Amino acid sequence: MTVTTAQARPATAAAPSGETVRYLSARLRRAAAAILLPLTLVILWQLAGKDGSLAGGALPTPDRVWAAWKIWAFGTPTGLSLSPYVGTWAESVLFSAQRVAKGFALAILIGVPLGILIGWSKLAQAMVDPTIQWLRPVPITAWLPISIAIFGIADFGAVFLITIGAFYPIVINTTQGARDVEKNWIRAAQMMGAGKLDILRRIVLPAALPSIFTGLRIGLGIGWTAVIVSEMVAVKSGLGYVLWDAYYVGRMDIVIADMVSIGLVGFLSDWLIVRLELWVLKWRRLQSF
Repeated sequence: MTVTTAQARPATAAAPSGETVRYLSARLRRAAAAILLPLTLVILWQLAGKDGSLAGGALPTPDRVWAAWKIWAFGTPTGLSLSPYVGTWAESVLFSAQRVAKGFALAILIGVPLGILIGWSKLAQAMVDPTIQWLRPVPITAWLPISIAIFGIADFGAVFLITIGAFYPIVINTTQGARDVEKNWIRAAQMMGAGKLDILRRIVLPAALPSIFTGLRIGLGIGWTAVIVSEMVAVKSGLGYVLWDAYYVGRMDIVIADMVSIGLVGFLSDWLIVRLELWVLKWRRLQSF
């Protein structure tokens, strides 16, 4: 039997398609554009502080911040050392993330149903919305004394503040999403015999989801702000506590490393919300074709 040249040639992996190459190229360009500005700022910061005179020597350079963060994250305490800045980074992040998760979940459980109700019912709007708009301008820091008085120096005080901070953007965006539902959809459903609960579940809630996710993203960002504020005063653990403690003892390298850490975990949690939104609202992408 004769074996042809094509048959004798070993199998090779299929070359990537042109569409795949274009997609990967676009992702790389976006990634490069995203890191360009922060990288430039870090380089300028390093150059400006290399002689030790930046902000009178109070502001450490990025290389010192990086060195302090590595010890904070991966260092091993020696002897009787109980330094909170050696090998405790993951623990601090976990404490803060757990509090944000609890407060954010409570804000969703209260804010989304209430926002749908206010946007759907004129009676609920008249009864509840004025109180929400009255309390909304009160800053999170104003609730700190009440939180400490009721809950003391405890975890739930932080969860309480996070819930308050995340609640308002969630309920307001959900309300707006429920109000903006296309009225013709509701009329069509009523003509087909749909009841109020069916309309809420099958029309109002799906139509309000884009606004709800906007509220979730804003609320989550405020939740991270609230946890840092609460941990500075009302809790004795977490990223906020480390930040304030480091400031008191003059460890500005840890202060800045803490700030970067807060931004990083906040960015990652927002990314998760965006991924969830893309998955839940994939029908919007299908409609665009």
